[in-house]
Amino acid sequence: MTTEESTWTGERLETFVFNENTIEHLHRYAIAMELAAGKKVLDIASGEGYGTNMMAAVATEVVGVDIDAETIANAQQKYTKSNLSFKTGSADAIPCKSDCFDLVVSFETIEHHDRHHEMMAEIKRVLKPGGMLLISSPDKKYYSDLTGYKNPFHVKELYQQEFEDLLAQYFKHTSYSRQKNFVGSLIIPRLDQTDNNSVNMYDGDYDELKQGDMGAQFLVALASDLELPQFKISLFNGQQIVQKQIDDVREQIMAFMQQQAADYFGKIQKDAADQAELMRKQALTDIEQARMQEAEKLRCTRDYRIGNLLLSPLRTLKKMFHA
Repeated sequence: MTTEESTWTGERLETFVFNENTIEHLHRYAIAMELAAGKKVLDIASGEGYGTNMMAAVATEVVGVDIDAETIANAQQKYTKSNLSFKTGSADAIPCKSDCFDLVVSFETIEHHDRHHEMMAEIKRVLKPGGMLLISSPDKKYYSDLTGYKNPFHVKELYQQEFEDLLAQYFKHTSYSRQKNFVGSLIIPRLDQTDNNSVNMYDGDYDELKQGDMGAQFLVALASDLELPQFKISLFNGQQIVQKQIDDVREQIMAFMQQQAADYFGKIQKDAADQAELMRKQALTDIEQARMQEAEKLRCTRDYRIGNLLLSPLRTLKKMFHA
């Protein structure tokens, strides 16, 4: 485990993390890269910086802004493209000049604070006239209400209508999509904003099949004062991410099993050594006891008593000469 992994709080997505959040975020950045081609881009709440770095491959310039100074310092060291820079700042006080960006990207930012109008005003300030905002937000109904999940890092989540009403106050044109994770990720336009009304959602089992609501947890929107390109239906294949999860779990299981085996055989070896030592000590004890028993038996024999009687005067004379 790296130092980054051991200190990870779970608030920001890091490049060592492979889960459903990885799939969702990479899908959004894939769309952002299409829009960012040849443009000057601002990535608000850029976090670790991986997405900002991706967009820099196609954009003329990308600036990543995050409120955490340490995160920004790490991003500056990790990502060093000539058209890429990072700054410390907040979504409601963007440290950039007015009218300087063609595209502002803000993924999973707005729910982390409650200064939503201030954020929208700042985004409008830094966008060039006619510039675009690509923004996502969890839909409180599907993300929290229906699941019962309470994200400890979220300050104020929005329902779909609240999200749409907020953007409508600042942009003349808006286009909305909804995002759902399917061991992959699906983003589809709201059906009343597209000519393609053939998208149906089904679920069920052998007992019952039914058509229902997509239940998308995330809302994705494009907003501008000019006409917008239509959202396309898009799918992000999460196979590589899932395989990485499986490989990581397999490695953890193998490491655990190897450690358990090492501990087990180590204990067997220690127990065997301890048992051998006990047997050695017991053997020495048995030999000593046998020797003493044989000596005692010898002292009880007729020959020993006669010999002892004959030698007794000699021992007395020896003592006298040594005295």
